[in-house]
Amino acid sequence: MKYFLVVALFLAMPIQAQQQDQKQIQEIYEEALSNGKGYTWLNYLSNQIGARLSGSIQAEKAVSYTKSILDSLGLDKVWLQPVKVPKWVRGIPEFAYLESSAGFTNNVPVRALGGSVATPMGGIKANVIEVRGIEELKALGTTKIQGKIVFFNKPMDPTILNTMDAYAAAVDQRYSGATEASKYGAIGVIVRSLNLRLDDFPHTGAMSYGDTPFEKRIPAAAISTNGAELLSTSLKLNPDIKFFFRQHCKTLPDVDSFNVIGEIKGSTYPDEILVVGAHLDSWDLGDGSHDNGAGSVQSMEVLRLLKATGYTPKRTIRVVLFMNEENGLRGGATYASESRKGNENHIFALESDSGGFTPRGFTFESNQGNFEQLLGWKKLFEPYMVHLFEQGLSGADIGPLKNDNIVLAGLRPDSQRYFDHHHSENDTFQHINKRELELGAAAMASLVYLFDTYGTVASSN
Repeated sequence: MKYFLVVALFLAMPIQAQQQDQKQIQEIYEEALSNGKGYTWLNYLSNQIGARLSGSIQAEKAVSYTKSILDSLGLDKVWLQPVKVPKWVRGIPEFAYLESSAGFTNNVPVRALGGSVATPMGGIKANVIEVRGIEELKALGTTKIQGKIVFFNKPMDPTILNTMDAYAAAVDQRYSGATEASKYGAIGVIVRSLNLRLDDFPHTGAMSYGDTPFEKRIPAAAISTNGAELLSTSLKLNPDIKFFFRQHCKTLPDVDSFNVIGEIKGSTYPDEILVVGAHLDSWDLGDGSHDNGAGSVQSMEVLRLLKATGYTPKRTIRVVLFMNEENGLRGGATYASESRKGNENHIFALESDSGGFTPRGFTFESNQGNFEQLLGWKKLFEPYMVHLFEQGLSGADIGPLKNDNIVLAGLRPDSQRYFDHHHSENDTFQHINKRELELGAAAMASLVYLFDTYGTVASSN
């Protein structure tokens, strides 16, 4: 009789655990949707502080503000981690036009790419050569490119349903276009904005000159998708048109900044650390609400939700707001370096950096054992329509933590509208949906709860 009682008890344990998980996750969602704070925090971050380019006064204010929020949550520890960051400034607004013949011009919207050098004070004007990607430069050669402005006009592929993949397939022209074009004597580059719709918003973003000597660096700017269509059509009608653009950006010496960190100490396994985070910096256009104010407030909200539902973590749960993801990744690199120096044991890290839209699920970088455990949790998220559990890239800032044992995860919201806003003046608070933002925070908190409860397959506990 005792034997049957023991077997029955053993079989009941998974059912009881599942019921407890369902209850805890339901409480997280109810708290997020009834009393969520992220939208209010984001309202202040976006509308009272604004764009938070690394090294700017606004970035400093964002550090102070988010630290004050974490201080108010009653966490076990809150601190600032020093990070040296680049300081690039845009300067006077850019100006550009097409010139079909002397005196006949059409203005077009452009914005300097992040890290670009300025044009000469009076701007540059030259003939244009259009290419559909970096790979076309070699075929054209110096003879056809020297002394001209290269126009990179490779659109994001609209047939790729995952818009993050479409972006990845086109971003090389923005990041490396100036470096490659300068090898063939180009005097400047204009890059089609990485955006799936036609509008008048130029989309900036990081670019790199690699090891190109300073005196050989050429200015680079993004042109709006409408502007790109106009330029391309005009070139077909008149290959001899000229393009003029002027920008006053420059790079100043590195400055001091900080990652903002807060944690709840684990009650049972305090040396096992779970991180949830996002980058606090943004580009200087718009106010950075989707990229990445949304992820920042969602990450802070995760800790608030766990505390508000009365949950006591077994493991240490840490929120990290990283500085300088957009133009250097210094915050993520510094955090990982300091963690290694302190011999910290991170078993899980979750990043939100894909906007504040409706959550669809998560992507994971993990070994097969951990991924199989994750698939076992998938049913817990199905009532909340968070169905996507796939292996794939997690996030840039948590990437430096990667090793053979840690599980890295990225929140994956619906991505179809994300590039309407990404890196542009159209990334503003008015485009944030409160409920979608809260659903994302709840999904993140639920996943953190499960990893805290069960650990990882690689863990000995």
